[in-house]
Amino acid sequence: METTPPTEALRRSRNQYCRQALTAAVILGVLSLVLGQKAVGKGLVLGTLFSMVNFSIMAHLLPAHLAKSRARTFFVALLSMGGRYALMAIPLILAVKQEQFSLPATAVGLFMVQLVILAEQGLKLLKAKRLRAI
Repeated sequence: METTPPTEALRRSRNQYCRQALTAAVILGVLSLVLGQKAVGKGLVLGTLFSMVNFSIMAHLLPAHLAKSRARTFFVALLSMGGRYALMAIPLILAVKQEQFSLPATAVGLFMVQLVILAEQGLKLLKAKRLRAI
């Protein structure tokens, strides 16, 4: 099966964002461990791992959604969303049931990929604004 350019670009973006999210989570997790907050560090990394899986599933299914009829696309998207929400509930349940994971840090970790994307776009806007000011 040959990969089309948009799918290849999507794969590269997914890998880049997941790598950056994991790097940020590990750095913040180690910092938390150094500061004596083991549960925060573990929760952040746990949430980030599930965030990466969720983002990867979403990126993998996106091209499939575009190639189907409107009704089928809606049904597949609904099932996909339900499955991804169920997947994201796993680390939250673990954090509630086990004291070794911080619930707020796990919740933040679940949004780590999105936070990385927002941070990158914010930095691009700041750079563009600086260039216009010069």
